[in-house]
Amino acid sequence: MAVDNFIVSARKYRPATFETVVGQQHITNTLKNAIKNNQLAQAFLFCGPRGVGKTTCARILAKTINCTNLQPNGEACGTCDSCKSFQNGNSFNIHELDAASNNSVDDIRSLIDQVRIPPQGARYKVYIIDEVHMLSQAAFNAFLKTLEEPPHYAIFILATTEKHKILPTILSRCQIFDFNRISVDDMANHLMGIAVKENISYEPDGLHIIAQKADGGLRDALSMFDQIVSFSDGKVTYRSVIDNLNILDYDYYFNITDSLLAEETAKTLLFFDEILSKGFDGAHFISGLSEHFRNLLVGKDPSTLKLLEVSEGIKTKYLQQSQAASVSFLLSAMNIANQCDLNYKLSKNQRLQVELALLKMCNLLSIFNLATTPLTVMPADSEQLKKKPDTSAIAPVAAPVIANEVSILSDTPATYTTTKTPEAEAPIAAIEEKQPVAAEKSKIFIPNANSATTSVKIPSLKDINNVSEAGPIDEDPYLKGFDKEDFTFDDFLKLWNAHAATIKADGRMSLFTIFISEVPKMISPYQFEILVENKVQENLFKSEKPALLNFLRTKLRNFDIDVHPRVDEQVVVKRPYTAQEKFQHMAAKNPELIELKKRFNLDFD
Repeated sequence: MAVDNFIVSARKYRPATFETVVGQQHITNTLKNAIKNNQLAQAFLFCGPRGVGKTTCARILAKTINCTNLQPNGEACGTCDSCKSFQNGNSFNIHELDAASNNSVDDIRSLIDQVRIPPQGARYKVYIIDEVHMLSQAAFNAFLKTLEEPPHYAIFILATTEKHKILPTILSRCQIFDFNRISVDDMANHLMGIAVKENISYEPDGLHIIAQKADGGLRDALSMFDQIVSFSDGKVTYRSVIDNLNILDYDYYFNITDSLLAEETAKTLLFFDEILSKGFDGAHFISGLSEHFRNLLVGKDPSTLKLLEVSEGIKTKYLQQSQAASVSFLLSAMNIANQCDLNYKLSKNQRLQVELALLKMCNLLSIFNLATTPLTVMPADSEQLKKKPDTSAIAPVAAPVIANEVSILSDTPATYTTTKTPEAEAPIAAIEEKQPVAAEKSKIFIPNANSATTSVKIPSLKDINNVSEAGPIDEDPYLKGFDKEDFTFDDFLKLWNAHAATIKADGRMSLFTIFISEVPKMISPYQFEILVENKVQENLFKSEKPALLNFLRTKLRNFDIDVHPRVDEQVVVKRPYTAQEKFQHMAAKNPELIELKKRFNLDFD
């Protein structure tokens, strides 16, 4: 029984007309218009990545311009003698040259000799030179004159994947066409058409994975398609594609992201261990996770949904999960994953590098919540803080309670307003109803308390040193109160770090450096000291001090808290550098050198 020879899909379904070329409409339309209007250039340069149709378009162009029965739409008829001879591969007027193996001067001279012979029974003589960038320097120079002034019947079509390697003198003599990478949707639709013609069952998700893996090259996609058809016995499914091409399943990324959002550390690490046990590389996983976060970010805005090059089923999953993840989480997680990807190859313990990145992502939401915790008056019976002795004998001060925010100093003069809202007063009223004494003690007052809103004028950093000259500030920026509850140093440090996180979120990195470089030191009960390096840092800290103390005092319910900056003055030994300084340094140790210099009239040089 005779068995037909198998022909790979890349050859069997190679386009024969401009209309069947996939994803290069901007080029095929231009070429068809040039043929219909008889405006053909003497030399064409087709450049672009592999597998996008450069050589195919060159062959279609060569066949079409010699067709004796050209169709009204600019396509070749495929039935005339010229078209049949081309399809049979025995045309005397179309020559193909592989420049990778014919790159010498002698090869180009032989081509030039052939150009002198006119076409036989056709209008044009076409020379297709593939991989033209492989020609040597001497071969390019030998080709220049013929390329610039060829006979009227000669047309050259050059194809290359590396346009930058071609001499500018060659480029200037050609009409250049840049081929695009073929989009995932175009490629997937083309594969669907082939599957239908071959009676192959398929899943759209599986074909989309093949198209994505091909990275814009249709020839690569067709090769993978043939491989998977053989592997799965004619059934192209999503599972068969990811198993055969060694691709990590989308579900892993969705499950890991759900675990990160739920802050389930153990579950996240177990998912990663399962991925490694299936033979996937950590670098492959972390780059895929970055791409997953990117797709979630794209899915949050309807206008950017077209950037998701996935099937409709996967796109629906992205849309659902993108609603559960905030933009700040996705941006921070992408940054962590990107840093892990950069450091992965340099790390000696690569698994730990990825696990550390996952742990950081797991705690992102906790950090965000800590940094954005609003300032509220804490109830007196809070179990998180230690109790102080009964101070009910102290006369309470009736004053309105501040709402949620504390005014913060900035580099420019500004006036910040705190407004009492029903939402802010509701929890305070509930506290006063349950514990009137404790609530009365927790009340604090601010200037201009008789009005519904209070304004505090805050000086700029430039004016901090001139306060004494210009007179006192109109209004005191510090909140007032009589609470003196005890607290632990750990409680103090937690709030100190929370305030530092707020400063970092505002982008004030110079001030943030002061908060994290040194740990405050307790010099007496409720009195702390922070070391700074210079006067500039001291003034910068003083500008933030009102906001810091207002935050600490209200949170810890102790209005005796104070933090003082102190410049850490280090004694710097000045080293002699100039000749005169060196002489003075030596003369200080040996005074006789001065007498020696005077006696012989010596100079420093």
